[in-house]
Amino acid sequence: MTSTTSQQELFRFLEDRFACAQACTECARACALRASLVDPDGTEQQELIRRKGIMCAEVCDATCRVLSEDNRMDEDSIRVQLEWCRTVCLECAHAFDKQPGAEESAAACRACAQACTDFMATLT
Repeated sequence: MTSTTSQQELFRFLEDRFACAQACTECARACALRASLVDPDGTEQQELIRRKGIMCAEVCDATCRVLSEDNRMDEDSIRVQLEWCRTVCLECAHAFDKQPGAEESAAACRACAQACTDFMATLT
């Protein structure tokens, strides 16, 4: 492998890592906002949506920190974090699908889940 090839692979890895961290940030913001819009004294379904939104925001925030800090986590730990984030985002997107006006939040969750999936594919 040439130096240019390994440099290109490193750039690609860093770009994918950044894209995933950015998607996590956008999802965390969208989920926190959506959760804040739900009436805390609302129906059981509204409470579920609020809890899912809060959980998704927290997991996405934690994942973003893992990806953007040089915390020396091993690849397996990063993969576990990404899988957790992907799973929570998809669950949240499904919950948001049942909430009128939550389409953009559901899309942010799905975009984050896809970014996590894409970044996991770059890990060896």
